[in-house]
Order: sequence, then C-alpha cells, then structure tokens
Amino acid sequence: MSPDPENVPVIVGVGQINDRPDTPQGGLHSGELMVAALERADADAGGNWLGDCQSLALVDQISFRSLNPLTDYVADACGMTPVIAYQSKGPNGDSPILLLNEAANRIGSGEISIAAVTGGEALRTAMQLARAAAADKHAETNAVRAVSSRKTPGYRQTYGLSAPVDFYPLYENAGRAAYGQTLAEAQAESGAIWSQFSEVANANPHAWIHQPRSAAEIIEPTADNRPIAHPYTKLMVANSSVNQGAAFIIASLAETRRRGVPQERLIHIGYGAAAHESDDFLARDRYDQSPSMEVSLLKTLELNRLSVSDFDHVELYSCFPCVPKMARRIINWPLDRPASVFGGLTFGGGPIGNYMSHAVASMVDCLRETGGKGLLFANGGYATHNHTIVLSAQQMDGVSFPQDFDFQAEADAARGPVPELEKHYCGPATIESYTVIYARDGTPGHGVIVARTPGGQRTLANVPASDTQAIAILTSGMHEPVGMAGQISAQNTDAENSIRNWSFTA
Repeated sequence: MSPDPENVPVIVGVGQINDRPDTPQGGLHSGELMVAALERADADAGGNWLGDCQSLALVDQISFRSLNPLTDYVADACGMTPVIAYQSKGPNGDSPILLLNEAANRIGSGEISIAAVTGGEALRTAMQLARAAAADKHAETNAVRAVSSRKTPGYRQTYGLSAPVDFYPLYENAGRAAYGQTLAEAQAESGAIWSQFSEVANANPHAWIHQPRSAAEIIEPTADNRPIAHPYTKLMVANSSVNQGAAFIIASLAETRRRGVPQERLIHIGYGAAAHESDDFLARDRYDQSPSMEVSLLKTLELNRLSVSDFDHVELYSCFPCVPKMARRIINWPLDRPASVFGGLTFGGGPIGNYMSHAVASMVDCLRETGGKGLLFANGGYATHNHTIVLSAQQMDGVSFPQDFDFQAEADAARGPVPELEKHYCGPATIESYTVIYARDGTPGHGVIVARTPGGQRTLANVPASDTQAIAILTSGMHEPVGMAGQISAQNTDAENSIRNWSFTA
C-alpha cells in the first residue's frame, strides 16, 4: 500500500548564494545570507511558499555570534509565521542533514506540510571587519581557530590541539598506517580526490573557487600552498573564508500537487541514519576508523535497500581528506568517481556547519538533470557527528515517514574500549598517531604525538621544532612513524605541570 501523499516528504525548492562585496562594509551578514538563500529556494519552487511555511530550521552560525538566535530575524524578513522555529544546537557539519531528516519526519507524521531549512556564514566579511577594526594586519584570519582560541586552555590546547585542522591529521596518519599505504601513496589518494573536487567546483556556478587543480598541485607544499598540519597543505583543508548561504524547502507530495508543481521538479527523501563519537576527541577507541561513521553509512544503505552501485551521485563530507577516505572505504566508492556534487569544502566552500545545505541543493540540481539516486554523508565536530541520507528523483518503494534515524546503540556496540587518558606520564611509549603543526611561514612549529603507554593508556607528547631529526622522521615518509617506540620525559623538574617531550628510541 502506497503511503498517503499528505505524508510523503519531497524537496521542492533549493537556493544558494555567494556574496563577494567590494568592501567588507558592503557584505551581507549571516542572517541576510539565509534570507537570500530562502528567497532563491522559494523562487526555485515556483514562488509563494515561504509565507505558508509551518517550520523554519536554521543551521547555527559563528560569523556574527551577537545576532544569534536568528530565527525571528529570518522569519520576519521572509514574511514567515512558522509554528516551529529553531536553530541547530551547534554549527556542526551534520546539522543540515539532521534538520532535513527532522522536517521529513514532521511531514510524515502529519504535523506540518511545508518546512524550510537554511544556513549562512559570512566568515570572510566578519574576519575582514574584525581585522579592520583592530587595525592589525596580523590579526587572526582563521575564523575557526579564532573561535577555538577563546576557550579556556586545557590539556589538549597545551599541546597545540585547538582547532579541527590540528586534530583531523590524527585520523589521516593512523588511517594511512592501517591501510598499509606509504606517505606518498596516501598523499596521491588525497590529491586524486581533491583534484576531482576542484573539477566539480569549476563546473558548479554556486561553488566559491573556480580553478581546477591537479593532484600534484594540491599535495605539493609551496609558498602559495603552505603546509598546515602534516600531511595537509592549504589546498587540502576546508576553506572557511567564504560568504555563502544555502536553503531548501521540503513539502508534502500532496501540497506540491495542490500547487501544480511538475513531478520532474520534485526530489524524494529516503531514510537516514545518524550516530556519533564522543565529543572528547581523546576519548575515541581508535583513530584509523570511526564506528559511528560506519554505522551511519551502512545503516542508510540497509534501510533503503540499496548498494553503492545504485547511486548516480554521492557527497562524502570533505573537511579534510581523512573523512572521505574513511567513508569511501566503508561503502566501496571507487576512487575514479567524484565524491562530491558541490565541490568539497576547499573549492566549493567551507561555510562551517552549513556546507551540506549546499550539497543538498547541488544534489537536487543533479538529480533533476540526470534522474537516479544520491547519497549524502555529513560529518561534524572533530570527526564526531555523522548523518547520512538518500535522495531520489523517483519515489522510493517501502519508504515512509516518520522514521527513527538514531542508531547510536549500534555504534556504541561496535566501538572498542576507550583507553584511559594519562596526562602526566613519563617513560617508554609507542606512537598511536601524530601530526606536525606548521607556522604561517611554512616552517614546523612543533609536533604532537598521541602515544600509548606499556599499560595501554593514552597520553600526549610534544616534539619541539628544534628536534629536527624527530620532525624529519614524522614527515619525511622514509619510515612509518605509527607504531614506533620512543621516550616521553618532562621538560623540567615540575613533573606535574610540565609539557612532556617525545624522543625516538635509538
């Protein structure tokens, strides 16, 4: 028996905007980007939808924190009087897919018939305004690190692990060792994936950067492509210095029929699955894989009764190469097929938590053009939050809403024991993972070792830039550092509070 069209959720309109003002004073703030994106989604759907929206969900933004929450502003500007209006709990990369799944559930339960989801980040404008106000040409230009630096320093920050770009290399380096790749092989894979992203972005009018790059250009450190955190260069990390907004409108199939929307404009929503890791990235069971990512992806395939060969397009979240690398191995997505419809967070643009709204909009555009099915995999936090969902140009058999997308119990059951964190350890240890964080001039700032003690505890150790031999071992690719033995010692006699340094065992 087919589900009641009143309870079948479909995406009816999408909108995207890039704001490139001549001066930062002329730029749109995050709320204005959200409004502009919603207006474009409304026009894409045929017009006159926003005034009838019963639900408005926003992706949290960090560019103009003083404006939060923005629900009233956006609703008023769009002439909306939603019964349900809320902002996501955080600016996490999975937020747009979570909000999409929640809207589908509300339509499926008959609670509402029209919903809107939007997000926007004006980080480029915000940072330019902040720098101008400070009259300091050296002011922090990495907005994500600037936000992180406002937090009270703790154990992780003491060792330089403060922003996502500091942490994700731990997954990258542990994964490379687990996959049996050399550094050159792993970098070649990253370059191949990112080069395809640049090609996708170049063909996408909504992407931020339109400049195809070869794999060699992406992975080779240069003055214009400086190393950020080993083994990532500037062209391998999310580009948050953008002003972008995106939105989509979800409605019941019955409502679209009442309004005469052509069937070929509608994109159907399949089942989704979500699971997460601990918010504490040092409280993970391992760094070469993610049980919650695996559950999110595989459960989505299972629920929709699909295999990877059934998808015409995928979007595998791409803040840093380790994420799509893990994801493509879980679902066996081939390396020679693009893993993005938007262009990835480097070239498409990395508007913090709202990237996947752009991916949804671009996936809708692709499916309208080619038909078939698309897979959207979102990741947020510090490789923490995962939410996957399916979109289809045709109504999918056996799919009905509402659905319970929370599969945390399965992820928890698949997770191994989390090692105890020992903050004050000195003695012999082995490398579990590591990175080297670089200064803006491209020279090594210091290395960070995540180590295991002989008793299995996890601890951190510092590698000073002055230890050029150790830095070379970590970065040269001549040896695999993961699993190598070393010694952790205190810098001074104040063993309780001193940063611990790493030295390799001769």
